[in-house]
Amino acid sequence: MRPAFWVPLILFLGLVAAFAVQLASGDNPHDLPSALIDKPVPNFDLPPIRMGEAGLKSEDLKSGEVVLLNVFASWCAPCRIEHPFLSELAEEGIPVYGLNYKDRPQDVATFLRELGDPYAEIGADNNGRVGVDFGVYGVPETYVISGDGRIMYKHVGPILPQNQDDLRKAIAAARQPEPQ
Repeated sequence: MRPAFWVPLILFLGLVAAFAVQLASGDNPHDLPSALIDKPVPNFDLPPIRMGEAGLKSEDLKSGEVVLLNVFASWCAPCRIEHPFLSELAEEGIPVYGLNYKDRPQDVATFLRELGDPYAEIGADNNGRVGVDFGVYGVPETYVISGDGRIMYKHVGPILPQNQDDLRKAIAAARQPEPQ
C-alpha cells in the first residue's frame, strides 16, 4: 500500500485514541477550569432589574459570609430546572445573589413571579460585560464566594440533584477558616 493511505489512517487512529483517553479519564465536563478561583470577584456595579430596588455591586459579595452568585436569564430553560434548589438554599439562610444575563426586565419579572425570588439582590448585566469579567461560558453558572469576596468554586450548567452535594461541599469548604 502507498504511504498516502497510511498517514490519514494513523492520524484518525491517533484522534480516536485521544478521545478514548479523555472519556476514560472520568473528568466531569462541568468542571471547566477558571482562572478566577481563589481570586477576588471582578469589580462591578450593576443596575437593578426593577426600578426602586437595589442593584448588585461587587462589594455586596464581600459581606463577611459565604454567598452564591447565580448567573441566570428568563430565556434559559436549565435555569428553571435549578431554581427550586436555589430557593431551598436561600431558605436555609445561604445568601443567593443573581446576575441577570442579557435579559429584558419584564421577562425577568415574569420569571421571578412564576418561580419565586430566592435572590437577596439582582444586578442586570444587560450587555454581558460583567459575565465576561467572570469568565461566564453560558447560563446558568453558579459561583461560591468567600466572605472576603474571593471566588472559591464555579459550577457551569444547571445545579441538578446529582451535583447538589458538590455545591454544598464547596459552600462548607468556603466557610472553613484558612490555616494560619
